Amino acid sequence: MISLLGGIALLVIGYFTYGKFIEKNFQIAPDRKTPAEVLKDGMDFVPMSRSKNAIIQLLNIAGTGPIFGPIMGALYGPIAYVWIVVGCIFGGAVHDYMIGMISLRNDGAHLPELASRYLGKNFKHIVNLFSIVLLLLVGTVFVTTPANLISSLTPDFLTIGIITLLIFAYYIISTLLPIDKAMGKVYPYFGAILIISTIAIGLTLIFGNYQMPELTLSTIRLENYNGVPMFPAIFFTISCGALSGFHATQSPMVSRTTTSESQGRYIFYGMMIAEGVIAMIWAAASMSLFDAGTLNALINSGTPSAVVNEVSVMLLGNVFGTLAILGVIVLPISSGLSAFRSLRGIIADYINVKQDTTKKVLMLTIPIFVVSFMLTLVDFNLLWRYFNWANQVTAVIALFVATRYLRLKNRNYIVALVPGAFMLYAVLVYILSEPIGFNLGLTPVTYLVGLVVSVIILWYLTKAGTKQISTLDENSEIVNDHLPIGTFSSGKV
Repeated sequence: MISLLGGIALLVIGYFTYGKFIEKNFQIAPDRKTPAEVLKDGMDFVPMSRSKNAIIQLLNIAGTGPIFGPIMGALYGPIAYVWIVVGCIFGGAVHDYMIGMISLRNDGAHLPELASRYLGKNFKHIVNLFSIVLLLLVGTVFVTTPANLISSLTPDFLTIGIITLLIFAYYIISTLLPIDKAMGKVYPYFGAILIISTIAIGLTLIFGNYQMPELTLSTIRLENYNGVPMFPAIFFTISCGALSGFHATQSPMVSRTTTSESQGRYIFYGMMIAEGVIAMIWAAASMSLFDAGTLNALINSGTPSAVVNEVSVMLLGNVFGTLAILGVIVLPISSGLSAFRSLRGIIADYINVKQDTTKKVLMLTIPIFVVSFMLTLVDFNLLWRYFNWANQVTAVIALFVATRYLRLKNRNYIVALVPGAFMLYAVLVYILSEPIGFNLGLTPVTYLVGLVVSVIILWYLTKAGTKQISTLDENSEIVNDHLPIGTFSSGKV
């Protein structure tokens, strides 16, 4: 119990201390008009309240990641708590805040446009590719997982295939609606279900007669139950609950509905901290209710959704347990919707097709959903592995965008560079060692090659940054993004 409560306390303290430091380092302009106000279009650029934006951000970034990831991460034991807390405060929340605020300063631009502006035009194509692949995988995973969960609660005639089609139908209808109608109206109710169910599970764990494993020297394991070494696997197993590149595709969407820069810390940094709390509770529940062997067998028998069902019913009973499962279901459904909406926006920006008519929206939406439906037929575990790697590569790119932004503005850029450099090394070791990549295994050569390539990439980015700084003057648009929208141009980025 001490490890769980202590970890949650550290997350909250991190919001009020390190979160405040990150906000101060960014140097907000509270009175600057935002894209939601200046570029209002009734579809994607729509002013909404701080509370609505916060719950939309939470549901957009959460998905099943902060639940499924910690469930699988629990196979490493209480060491999972460390990555959730440290990763969330110093990595994930910084990542989400910086991309959300940089987007807000750049007319609500998506990550590919931000990468083009701050890292160079060639990065735009690379980031577009990763963003499109990532969002397709995210959307597909977040159709498959709720379909499995829903099928456990419904009659046999509602097969997983039928449920999958119904979820896609909901997505198509919602995609055609303005963001304040598609998300602003229903997400507060979804959020209430999620928050209440998470609190119920957490309180039952704390006040029930459950033995929660504590983080001690004797419980620290450097590999999980299946013998998989902690580095780099744990950073890909627990991603959405600590650091996730998927969030870099979501924060810009909310930057288009935010009405003041002063709300950024609560919306972007704060909701990542909230996701960390969710991850802590589900990691604790998985470790408390099952030994590693039983937990591993449950995961293998039906993906982590089987664990969600067991935990919910064991802790809350059949009725309230079902409500808790519904709380988990709304996460992937809401994140899946936002993933496809972001994907449509990124493709539209890339090929320069305005989304101002139903015909144009459907022209991009239908092919996206057709490809995604085909991907639902692929093995879930394979999808999850590719999603995890693409996800963390996107996080690295986003952190390097934040690093360059802060460096150009002559601010403390170490706050983004350190987590970015660490995860760069992790993603390189992962792709070198895993069967989905070069399949070299975790050998000394793999670690060395990963280190050498990491140093080369960092050297290149540093050199490119120095060159970019040398070409700028004090009146440059890129260092004066605090000025009103339209000072340098009239259109969106």
